[in-house]
Amino acid sequence: MSGSIDSIITLSSYPRAIAHIDCDAFFASCEQAREPRLKRLPVATGKERGIVSCASYEAKNAGVKRGMRLFEAKQICPTLVILPSDYETYSIYSERMFDIIRRFSPSVEEFSIDEAFCDLTGLRRIYRTSYPGIAKKIKSEIEKELDIIVSVGLSLTKTLAKICSKQNKPNGFMALPGYCLHEFLKNIPTEKVCGFGPNTVELLDKCGVKTVLDYIKRPADFAQKLLGKIGLELWHELRGKAVYKLCQEKKEKYLSISKSKTFMPASKEKSLVKGQLIRNLESACIKLRRHHLSAAVITAYLRRSDFRECGLKAKLNRHSSSTLDFTGICAGILDKIFDPAFLYRATGVILSDIVAEGVDSRTLFEDPLRIEKISRVSRAIDEINEKFGKHTMHIAASNIAGVRRDHSRSDIARRKQDLLKGETFRRRLKIPMLNLE
Repeated sequence: MSGSIDSIITLSSYPRAIAHIDCDAFFASCEQAREPRLKRLPVATGKERGIVSCASYEAKNAGVKRGMRLFEAKQICPTLVILPSDYETYSIYSERMFDIIRRFSPSVEEFSIDEAFCDLTGLRRIYRTSYPGIAKKIKSEIEKELDIIVSVGLSLTKTLAKICSKQNKPNGFMALPGYCLHEFLKNIPTEKVCGFGPNTVELLDKCGVKTVLDYIKRPADFAQKLLGKIGLELWHELRGKAVYKLCQEKKEKYLSISKSKTFMPASKEKSLVKGQLIRNLESACIKLRRHHLSAAVITAYLRRSDFRECGLKAKLNRHSSSTLDFTGICAGILDKIFDPAFLYRATGVILSDIVAEGVDSRTLFEDPLRIEKISRVSRAIDEINEKFGKHTMHIAASNIAGVRRDHSRSDIARRKQDLLKGETFRRRLKIPMLNLE
Protein backbone atom coordinates (compact mmCIF):
# COMPACT_ATOMS: atom_id res chain seq x y z
CA MET A 1 0.00 0.00 0.00
CA SER A 2 1.53 3.26 -1.15
CA GLY A 3 0.69 6.88 -0.41
CA SER A 4 1.18 9.04 2.64
CA ILE A 5 -0.90 8.62 5.78
CA ASP A 6 -2.65 11.92 4.98
CA SER A 7 -3.89 10.59 1.65
CA ILE A 8 -5.44 7.42 3.13
CA ILE A 9 -9.23 7.76 3.35
CA THR A 10 -9.94 4.82 5.63
CA LEU A 11 -8.14 1.78 6.98
CA SER A 12 -11.37 -0.25 7.22
CA SER A 13 -11.52 -3.13 4.80
CA TYR A 14 -15.28 -3.69 4.39
CA PRO A 15 -17.39 -1.95 7.06
CA ARG A 16 -20.13 -2.71 4.56
CA ALA A 17 -19.77 -5.05 1.59
CA ILE A 18 -21.99 -4.00 -1.32
CA ALA A 19 -21.87 -5.85 -4.64
CA HIS A 20 -23.14 -4.49 -7.93
CA ILE A 21 -24.06 -7.15 -10.49
CA ASP A 22 -24.33 -5.79 -14.02
CA CYS A 23 -25.17 -7.93 -17.05
CA ASP A 24 -23.00 -7.42 -20.12
CA ALA A 25 -25.01 -6.55 -23.28
CA PHE A 26 -28.02 -8.13 -21.58
CA PHE A 27 -30.55 -8.43 -24.42
CA ALA A 28 -27.94 -9.75 -26.85
CA SER A 29 -26.56 -12.11 -24.17
CA CYS A 30 -30.04 -13.57 -23.61
CA GLU A 31 -30.36 -14.23 -27.34
CA GLN A 32 -26.95 -15.91 -27.41
CA ALA A 33 -27.83 -18.03 -24.35
CA ARG A 34 -31.14 -19.04 -25.90
CA GLU A 35 -29.50 -19.90 -29.22
CA PRO A 36 -25.86 -20.97 -28.70
CA ARG A 37 -25.06 -20.81 -32.44
CA LEU A 38 -25.06 -17.02 -32.00
CA LYS A 39 -22.22 -17.10 -29.49
CA ARG A 40 -19.10 -15.26 -30.65
CA LEU A 41 -21.14 -13.71 -33.49
CA PRO A 42 -21.98 -9.99 -33.69
CA VAL A 43 -25.63 -9.74 -32.58
CA ALA A 44 -27.96 -6.76 -32.29
CA THR A 45 -31.57 -6.54 -31.12
CA GLY A 46 -34.10 -3.92 -32.20
CA LYS A 47 -35.16 -5.11 -35.65
CA GLU A 48 -38.74 -4.06 -34.95
CA ARG A 49 -37.66 -0.47 -34.23
CA GLY A 50 -35.15 0.03 -37.01
CA ILE A 51 -32.39 0.96 -34.55
CA VAL A 52 -29.95 -0.97 -32.39
CA SER A 53 -31.47 -1.56 -28.95
CA CYS A 54 -28.59 -3.68 -27.70
CA ALA A 55 -25.38 -4.91 -29.30
CA SER A 56 -23.24 -7.86 -28.23
CA TYR A 57 -19.61 -7.13 -27.44
CA GLU A 58 -18.62 -8.78 -30.72
CA ALA A 59 -20.80 -6.19 -32.47
CA LYS A 60 -19.51 -3.35 -30.29
CA ASN A 61 -15.94 -4.29 -31.14
CA ALA A 62 -16.87 -3.93 -34.81
CA GLY A 63 -18.15 -0.39 -34.20
CA VAL A 64 -21.88 -1.00 -33.69
CA LYS A 65 -23.40 1.30 -31.07
CA ARG A 66 -26.73 1.48 -29.29
CA GLY A 67 -29.18 3.82 -31.03
CA MET A 68 -27.50 3.40 -34.42
CA ARG A 69 -29.83 2.86 -37.36
CA LEU A 70 -29.78 -0.73 -38.52
CA PHE A 71 -28.73 -0.02 -42.09
CA GLU A 72 -25.75 1.95 -40.74
CA ALA A 73 -24.87 -0.89 -38.37
CA LYS A 74 -25.03 -3.35 -41.25
CA GLN A 75 -22.69 -1.19 -43.30
CA ILE A 76 -20.17 -1.13 -40.46
CA CYS A 77 -20.56 -4.84 -39.68
CA PRO A 78 -21.88 -6.82 -42.68
CA THR A 79 -22.04 -10.07 -40.67
CA LEU A 80 -24.27 -8.51 -37.99
CA VAL A 81 -27.17 -10.76 -36.92
CA ILE A 82 -30.22 -8.54 -36.35
CA LEU A 83 -33.07 -9.88 -34.21
CA PRO A 84 -36.42 -8.54 -33.01
CA SER A 85 -36.45 -7.71 -29.30
CA ASP A 86 -38.01 -10.40 -27.10
CA TYR A 87 -38.74 -8.48 -23.90
CA GLU A 88 -40.74 -11.34 -22.45
CA THR A 89 -37.71 -13.63 -22.55
CA TYR A 90 -35.42 -10.90 -21.23
CA SER A 91 -37.69 -10.34 -18.22
CA ILE A 92 -37.67 -14.09 -17.48
CA TYR A 93 -33.86 -14.15 -17.49
CA SER A 94 -33.87 -11.04 -15.30
CA GLU A 95 -36.19 -12.58 -12.69
CA ARG A 96 -34.10 -15.74 -12.55
CA MET A 97 -30.91 -13.74 -12.13
CA PHE A 98 -32.44 -11.90 -9.16
CA ASP A 99 -33.56 -15.25 -7.69
CA ILE A 100 -29.98 -16.57 -7.90
CA ILE A 101 -28.62 -13.48 -6.13
CA ARG A 102 -31.23 -13.85 -3.36
CA ARG A 103 -29.91 -17.34 -2.63
CA PHE A 104 -26.76 -15.66 -1.33
CA SER A 105 -28.33 -12.67 0.45
CA PRO A 106 -31.85 -11.54 1.31
CA SER A 107 -30.80 -7.90 0.84
CA VAL A 108 -31.12 -7.35 -2.91
CA GLU A 109 -32.15 -4.25 -4.85
CA GLU A 110 -33.44 -4.75 -8.39
CA PHE A 111 -31.89 -1.60 -9.82
CA SER A 112 -32.98 -2.25 -13.41
CA ILE A 113 -33.84 -5.21 -15.62
CA ASP A 114 -30.13 -6.14 -15.87
CA GLU A 115 -28.61 -4.66 -12.70
CA ALA A 116 -28.80 -5.46 -9.01
CA PHE A 117 -27.18 -4.37 -5.76
CA CYS A 118 -26.57 -6.96 -3.06
CA ASP A 119 -25.54 -6.43 0.57
CA LEU A 120 -23.10 -9.17 1.65
CA THR A 121 -22.21 -7.65 5.03
CA GLY A 122 -21.93 -10.29 7.76
CA LEU A 123 -22.20 -13.31 5.45
CA ARG A 124 -18.56 -14.44 5.50
CA ARG A 125 -19.13 -16.90 8.35
CA ILE A 126 -22.00 -18.59 6.50
CA TYR A 127 -20.05 -19.11 3.29
CA ARG A 128 -16.66 -19.57 4.98
CA THR A 129 -14.98 -17.25 2.53
CA SER A 130 -14.18 -13.57 2.01
CA TYR A 131 -16.56 -10.98 0.59
CA PRO A 132 -14.78 -11.11 -2.80
CA GLY A 133 -15.15 -14.90 -2.63
CA ILE A 134 -18.93 -14.62 -2.12
CA ALA A 135 -19.24 -12.11 -4.96
CA LYS A 136 -17.32 -14.43 -7.28
CA LYS A 137 -19.65 -17.30 -6.35
CA ILE A 138 -22.66 -15.19 -7.31
CA LYS A 139 -21.05 -14.34 -10.63
CA SER A 140 -20.19 -17.98 -11.28
CA GLU A 141 -23.70 -19.25 -10.46
CA ILE A 142 -25.36 -16.75 -12.80
CA GLU A 143 -23.05 -17.72 -15.64
CA LYS A 144 -23.46 -21.44 -14.98
CA GLU A 145 -27.26 -21.47 -14.68
CA LEU A 146 -28.26 -18.79 -17.20
CA ASP A 147 -25.29 -18.87 -19.58
CA ILE A 148 -25.06 -15.08 -19.58
CA ILE A 149 -21.99 -13.04 -18.67
CA VAL A 150 -22.06 -10.49 -15.87
CA SER A 151 -19.58 -8.02 -14.42
CA VAL A 152 -19.39 -7.60 -10.66
CA GLY A 153 -18.08 -4.77 -8.54
CA LEU A 154 -17.61 -5.01 -4.76
CA SER A 155 -16.92 -2.15 -2.40
CA LEU A 156 -18.15 -0.22 0.63
CA THR A 157 -21.07 1.66 -0.94
CA LYS A 158 -23.46 1.44 -3.89
CA THR A 159 -21.72 4.27 -5.73
CA LEU A 160 -18.26 2.69 -5.36
CA ALA A 161 -19.55 -0.78 -6.28
CA LYS A 162 -21.10 0.58 -9.49
CA ILE A 163 -17.82 2.23 -10.47
CA CYS A 164 -16.00 -1.06 -9.86
CA SER A 165 -18.40 -3.15 -11.98
CA LYS A 166 -17.77 -0.87 -14.97
CA GLN A 167 -13.99 -1.13 -14.78
CA ASN A 168 -13.24 -4.41 -16.52
CA LYS A 169 -16.23 -5.09 -18.75
CA PRO A 170 -17.15 -7.49 -20.17
CA ASN A 171 -16.97 -10.46 -17.79
CA GLY A 172 -15.20 -8.30 -15.25
CA PHE A 173 -14.68 -8.50 -11.51
CA MET A 174 -13.25 -5.92 -9.17
CA ALA A 175 -13.19 -5.76 -5.36
CA LEU A 176 -12.21 -2.48 -3.74
CA PRO A 177 -11.56 -2.54 0.05
CA GLY A 178 -11.50 0.70 1.99
CA TYR A 179 -7.74 0.88 2.46
CA CYS A 180 -7.26 0.98 -1.34
CA LEU A 181 -9.68 3.82 -2.06
CA HIS A 182 -7.03 6.52 -2.30
CA GLU A 183 -4.96 4.51 -4.80
CA PHE A 184 -7.93 3.57 -6.98
CA LEU A 185 -9.86 6.84 -7.02
CA LYS A 186 -6.90 8.97 -8.04
CA ASN A 187 -7.18 7.44 -11.52
CA ILE A 188 -10.97 7.62 -11.86
CA PRO A 189 -12.32 10.69 -13.72
CA THR A 190 -15.43 12.34 -12.31
CA GLU A 191 -17.57 11.36 -15.32
CA LYS A 192 -17.39 7.73 -14.12
CA VAL A 193 -19.54 8.57 -11.08
CA CYS A 194 -23.23 7.70 -11.42
CA GLY A 195 -24.83 11.01 -10.44
CA PHE A 196 -22.34 13.34 -12.11
CA GLY A 197 -23.76 14.42 -15.46
CA PRO A 198 -21.88 16.28 -18.22
CA ASN A 199 -22.71 19.72 -16.81
CA THR A 200 -21.57 18.73 -13.32
CA VAL A 201 -18.34 17.30 -14.70
CA GLU A 202 -17.69 20.57 -16.53
CA LEU A 203 -18.36 22.55 -13.36
CA LEU A 204 -16.02 20.37 -11.28
CA ASP A 205 -13.33 20.64 -13.95
CA LYS A 206 -13.51 24.44 -13.77
CA CYS A 207 -12.99 24.14 -10.00
CA GLY A 208 -9.85 22.08 -10.53
CA VAL A 209 -11.54 18.76 -9.70
CA LYS A 210 -10.63 16.23 -12.37
CA THR A 211 -10.61 12.90 -10.52
CA VAL A 212 -12.79 11.37 -7.83
CA LEU A 213 -9.91 11.63 -5.38
CA ASP A 214 -9.68 15.37 -6.09
CA TYR A 215 -13.36 15.63 -5.20
CA ILE A 216 -13.34 13.72 -1.93
CA LYS A 217 -10.16 15.44 -0.72
CA ARG A 218 -12.07 18.72 -0.76
CA PRO A 219 -13.99 19.54 2.45
CA ALA A 220 -17.62 18.50 2.74
CA ASP A 221 -18.68 22.17 2.65
CA PHE A 222 -17.21 22.46 -0.85
CA ALA A 223 -19.35 19.56 -2.12
CA GLN A 224 -22.52 20.87 -0.51
CA LYS A 225 -22.13 24.49 -1.62
CA LEU A 226 -21.24 23.54 -5.17
CA LEU A 227 -23.61 20.63 -5.80
CA GLY A 228 -26.13 20.72 -2.98
CA LYS A 229 -27.58 17.71 -1.18
CA ILE A 230 -26.71 15.17 -3.90
CA GLY A 231 -23.14 16.46 -4.05
CA LEU A 232 -22.73 15.94 -0.30
CA GLU A 233 -24.29 12.47 -0.43
CA LEU A 234 -21.94 11.39 -3.21
CA TRP A 235 -19.00 12.89 -1.31
CA HIS A 236 -19.78 10.55 1.61
CA GLU A 237 -20.48 7.56 -0.67
CA LEU A 238 -17.19 7.99 -2.49
CA ARG A 239 -15.35 8.16 0.82
CA GLY A 240 -16.79 4.77 1.78
CA LYS A 241 -19.64 5.91 4.05
CA ALA A 242 -22.89 4.36 2.87
CA VAL A 243 -25.65 6.93 2.42
CA TYR A 244 -27.84 5.20 -0.16
CA LYS A 245 -29.54 2.17 1.34
CA LEU A 246 -30.66 -0.79 -0.70
CA CYS A 247 -34.28 -0.43 -1.83
CA GLN A 248 -35.67 -3.94 -1.57
CA GLU A 249 -39.35 -3.16 -2.08
CA LYS A 250 -41.01 -3.44 -5.45
CA LYS A 251 -41.57 -0.07 -7.03
CA GLU A 252 -45.02 1.18 -6.07
CA LYS A 253 -44.66 4.96 -6.43
CA TYR A 254 -44.65 6.53 -9.85
CA LEU A 255 -44.36 10.18 -10.86
CA SER A 256 -45.52 9.19 -14.33
CA ILE A 257 -46.32 6.12 -16.41
CA SER A 258 -45.41 6.05 -20.08
CA LYS A 259 -46.07 3.60 -22.90
CA SER A 260 -44.81 3.92 -26.46
CA LYS A 261 -44.67 1.70 -29.50
CA THR A 262 -42.75 1.78 -32.76
CA PHE A 263 -44.57 0.29 -35.74
CA MET A 264 -43.37 -0.63 -39.21
CA PRO A 265 -43.74 0.42 -41.92
CA ALA A 266 -44.19 4.10 -41.09
CA SER A 267 -47.68 5.30 -42.03
CA LYS A 268 -49.70 8.43 -42.72
CA GLU A 269 -52.97 6.53 -42.27
CA LYS A 270 -54.73 8.31 -39.42
CA SER A 271 -56.80 5.31 -38.31
CA LEU A 272 -53.63 3.24 -37.90
CA VAL A 273 -51.82 5.96 -35.96
CA LYS A 274 -54.90 6.45 -33.77
CA GLY A 275 -55.12 2.70 -33.12
CA GLN A 276 -51.50 2.58 -32.00
CA LEU A 277 -51.98 5.64 -29.76
CA ILE A 278 -55.11 4.21 -28.11
CA ARG A 279 -53.27 0.91 -27.56
CA ASN A 280 -50.55 2.87 -25.71
CA LEU A 281 -53.28 4.47 -23.60
CA GLU A 282 -54.80 1.08 -22.78
CA SER A 283 -51.43 -0.29 -21.68
CA ALA A 284 -50.72 2.76 -19.50
CA CYS A 285 -54.13 2.53 -17.81
CA ILE A 286 -53.67 -1.21 -17.21
CA LYS A 287 -50.45 -0.41 -15.34
CA LEU A 288 -52.22 2.30 -13.36
CA ARG A 289 -54.89 -0.13 -12.19
CA ARG A 290 -52.36 -2.88 -11.46
CA HIS A 291 -50.62 -0.57 -8.99
CA HIS A 292 -53.89 0.88 -7.64
CA LEU A 293 -53.16 4.38 -8.94
CA SER A 294 -55.04 7.12 -10.77
CA ALA A 295 -53.88 9.97 -13.02
CA ALA A 296 -55.28 13.30 -14.13
CA VAL A 297 -52.85 14.49 -16.83
CA ILE A 298 -52.23 12.85 -20.20
CA THR A 299 -49.53 13.67 -22.75
CA ALA A 300 -49.87 12.12 -26.20
CA TYR A 301 -47.14 12.37 -28.83
CA LEU A 302 -46.28 11.13 -32.32
CA ARG A 303 -42.83 10.42 -33.75
CA ARG A 304 -42.35 10.98 -37.46
CA SER A 305 -40.15 8.91 -39.76
CA ASP A 306 -37.50 11.65 -39.54
CA PHE A 307 -37.51 11.07 -35.73
CA ARG A 308 -39.04 14.48 -34.96
CA GLU A 309 -41.79 14.49 -32.36
CA CYS A 310 -44.95 16.49 -31.75
CA GLY A 311 -47.32 16.20 -28.82
CA LEU A 312 -49.75 17.94 -26.48
CA LYS A 313 -50.70 17.70 -22.82
CA ALA A 314 -54.24 17.78 -21.43
CA LYS A 315 -55.79 17.51 -17.96
CA LEU A 316 -58.81 15.51 -16.91
CA ASN A 317 -61.08 17.30 -14.43
CA ARG A 318 -60.56 14.45 -11.95
CA HIS A 319 -58.21 11.52 -11.29
CA SER A 320 -59.04 8.24 -13.00
CA SER A 321 -57.54 4.93 -14.11
CA SER A 322 -60.26 4.05 -16.63
CA THR A 323 -59.18 4.05 -20.26
CA LEU A 324 -62.59 5.33 -21.37
CA ASP A 325 -62.13 8.53 -19.36
CA PHE A 326 -59.01 9.42 -21.36
CA THR A 327 -60.01 8.12 -24.81
CA GLY A 328 -61.84 11.25 -25.95
CA ILE A 329 -59.03 13.54 -24.77
CA CYS A 330 -56.43 11.35 -26.49
CA ALA A 331 -58.37 11.38 -29.76
CA GLY A 332 -58.73 15.16 -29.50
CA ILE A 333 -54.96 15.58 -29.10
CA LEU A 334 -54.41 13.39 -32.15
CA ASP A 335 -56.73 15.58 -34.23
CA LYS A 336 -54.64 18.63 -33.32
CA ILE A 337 -51.16 17.18 -33.92
CA PHE A 338 -51.70 14.75 -36.80
CA ASP A 339 -50.55 15.99 -40.21
CA PRO A 340 -51.26 13.68 -43.19
CA ALA A 341 -48.25 15.13 -45.00
CA PHE A 342 -45.89 13.15 -42.76
CA LEU A 343 -45.15 9.48 -42.18
CA TYR A 344 -45.34 8.38 -38.53
CA ARG A 345 -43.32 5.54 -37.02
CA ALA A 346 -44.20 5.65 -33.29
CA THR A 347 -46.79 6.85 -30.82
CA GLY A 348 -46.63 7.37 -27.08
CA VAL A 349 -48.71 8.25 -24.04
CA ILE A 350 -47.53 9.61 -20.68
CA LEU A 351 -49.87 9.69 -17.65
CA SER A 352 -48.88 12.03 -14.82
CA ASP A 353 -50.26 13.83 -11.75
CA ILE A 354 -50.53 10.35 -10.24
CA VAL A 355 -52.21 9.68 -6.88
CA ALA A 356 -53.29 6.60 -4.97
CA GLU A 357 -56.48 4.95 -6.13
CA GLY A 358 -59.51 6.24 -4.25
CA VAL A 359 -58.48 9.89 -4.06
CA ASP A 360 -61.71 11.69 -4.90
CA SER A 361 -61.13 14.81 -6.98
CA ARG A 362 -64.59 15.00 -8.54
CA THR A 363 -66.42 18.27 -8.95
CA LEU A 364 -70.10 18.92 -8.17
CA PHE A 365 -70.91 18.58 -11.86
CA GLU A 366 -69.62 15.02 -12.23
CA ASP A 367 -72.04 12.13 -12.83
CA PRO A 368 -71.16 9.61 -10.07
CA LEU A 369 -73.30 6.89 -11.68
CA ARG A 370 -71.41 7.18 -14.98
CA ILE A 371 -68.06 7.14 -13.16
CA GLU A 372 -69.02 3.95 -11.32
CA LYS A 373 -70.19 2.26 -14.53
CA ILE A 374 -66.93 3.08 -16.32
CA SER A 375 -64.94 1.81 -13.33
CA ARG A 376 -66.86 -1.48 -13.35
CA VAL A 377 -66.24 -1.86 -17.08
CA SER A 378 -62.49 -1.42 -16.49
CA ARG A 379 -62.49 -4.06 -13.75
CA ALA A 380 -64.37 -6.49 -15.99
CA ILE A 381 -61.89 -5.91 -18.85
CA ASP A 382 -58.97 -6.54 -16.49
CA GLU A 383 -60.51 -9.82 -15.32
CA ILE A 384 -61.03 -11.04 -18.89
CA ASN A 385 -57.53 -10.02 -19.99
CA GLU A 386 -56.00 -11.63 -16.90
CA LYS A 387 -57.63 -14.90 -17.91
CA PHE A 388 -57.09 -14.82 -21.66
CA GLY A 389 -54.10 -12.49 -22.16
CA LYS A 390 -53.36 -8.78 -22.32
CA HIS A 391 -55.48 -6.81 -24.82
CA THR A 392 -57.78 -9.76 -25.52
CA MET A 393 -60.58 -7.27 -24.83
CA HIS A 394 -59.81 -3.76 -26.02
CA ILE A 395 -61.30 -0.57 -27.40
CA ALA A 396 -62.44 -0.97 -31.00
CA ALA A 397 -60.22 1.89 -32.20
CA SER A 398 -57.09 -0.01 -31.10
CA ASN A 399 -58.02 -3.21 -32.94
CA ILE A 400 -55.86 -2.24 -35.92
CA ALA A 401 -52.82 -2.13 -33.60
CA GLY A 402 -53.08 -5.89 -33.16
CA VAL A 403 -53.06 -6.65 -36.88
CA ARG A 404 -49.67 -7.73 -38.21
CA ARG A 405 -48.43 -6.09 -41.40
CA ASP A 406 -45.81 -7.68 -43.61
CA HIS A 407 -42.60 -5.70 -43.60
CA SER A 408 -38.86 -6.35 -43.50
CA ARG A 409 -38.94 -5.38 -39.79
CA SER A 410 -42.24 -7.01 -38.89
CA ASP A 411 -40.66 -10.15 -37.42
CA ILE A 412 -42.00 -11.08 -34.01
CA ALA A 413 -40.01 -12.64 -31.19
CA ARG A 414 -39.59 -16.39 -31.51
CA ARG A 415 -41.15 -17.01 -28.09
CA LYS A 416 -44.45 -15.73 -29.50
CA GLN A 417 -44.18 -18.19 -32.38
CA ASP A 418 -42.88 -21.32 -30.63
CA LEU A 419 -45.94 -21.98 -28.49
CA LEU A 420 -46.30 -24.84 -26.05
CA LYS A 421 -49.53 -26.80 -25.88
CA GLY A 422 -52.25 -24.62 -24.39
CA GLU A 423 -50.36 -21.36 -24.94
CA THR A 424 -51.66 -18.52 -27.09
CA PHE A 425 -50.03 -15.48 -28.68
CA ARG A 426 -51.36 -13.43 -25.76
CA ARG A 427 -50.72 -15.84 -22.91
CA ARG A 428 -47.63 -17.98 -22.33
CA LEU A 429 -45.78 -19.72 -19.53
CA LYS A 430 -42.74 -17.94 -18.12
CA ILE A 431 -40.34 -20.32 -19.83
CA PRO A 432 -37.77 -19.22 -22.42
CA MET A 433 -37.58 -21.44 -25.49
CA LEU A 434 -34.02 -22.67 -26.04
CA ASN A 435 -32.67 -23.69 -29.43
CA LEU A 436 -29.93 -26.17 -28.60
CA GLU A 437 -29.40 -27.70 -32.02
